[in-house]
Amino acid sequence: MGPSKRNAKASASSSNSTTSPSVTGSKSSSLVLPSAADTSKIIQNVVKSYWNDTPQRLKIVDSFLVFLVVVGVLQFVYCILVGNYPFNAFLSGFAITVGQFVLAASLRIQANTSNSGEFKSVSPERAFADFIFGSLILHFFAYNFIN
Repeated sequence: MGPSKRNAKASASSSNSTTSPSVTGSKSSSLVLPSAADTSKIIQNVVKSYWNDTPQRLKIVDSFLVFLVVVGVLQFVYCILVGNYPFNAFLSGFAITVGQFVLAASLRIQANTSNSGEFKSVSPERAFADFIFGSLILHFFAYNFIN
């Protein structure tokens, strides 16, 4: 083996050893968590950006999504604490909450102006009409499930 081949092998093995992770268990990297001040600053920036940059339509849909999450949690807690005697009623109510959340999240995605490239053929009015139609079908099935 000539000297150039040995040097090429040595440099290749040294570059592999520097890029591969150590198996010996050395603690070369440590996890640094942000301080409480940094975390609060991050949260303040996110909230400020949300209030300044989000259109009013999307804020209304977001408030409806929060309402649906609260209703779903309350239904589940009520079922655990009190009981689920009319199980069909609980099941249909919870299913409507989850289904309505999915429909509202879909409405939010389609009505967002930054996603207009993804939904070129769907206007915000068409997305709202689809939301209403899907909600009517969802409630019809839930009403029939209750008896």
